[in-house]
Amino acid sequence: MRRRRLIVVLGAALGMLGGLLSASPALAGRGPNWEFVPPEDSIVPASFCGFEVLIHPVAAKQFAKELKVTDGSETILITGTLKLSFTNLNPGGKTINENASSSSTITFNADGSITTVNRGRAPLVLSPADAQQFGLPIVSIVAGRLTLSTNPNETPISLNGHFAVDVCAALS
Repeated sequence: MRRRRLIVVLGAALGMLGGLLSASPALAGRGPNWEFVPPEDSIVPASFCGFEVLIHPVAAKQFAKELKVTDGSETILITGTLKLSFTNLNPGGKTINENASSSSTITFNADGSITTVNRGRAPLVLSPADAQQFGLPIVSIVAGRLTLSTNPNETPISLNGHFAVDVCAALS
């Protein structure tokens, strides 16, 4: 159960990395060792907002760089422009467009824990249970510094900023 919650919590950040490993080095335009992150659609299940939400990148020019450390940990740096549309997939559902450009650092520690730090405006998708536990919206855009630390026993969240948009509420 904890593993599934971890996947949901990091889903938005990691979903944007879907094609990172297969991205062509020819697409790198930021500098040495930076690779273009191909944008991908994702769907938030109806059990989250009461309706399915399509998250579609409308402008995406993000780049990632992978750093490996001798202790076995890996860090992925992500930066660039990301603008997303969120669509309520019910007939006649609303669509909103949001700037989600941020710089992110995702660290996969050797002990299996993961730490994600976002600075700027970032999408955040929490499981309904985690959203209730932390008193946060299920799907949102956050502004400021957001830290998510996960390990097999807990999922602490720290936000030094604010929630810019409660996506579920805006699409209702």
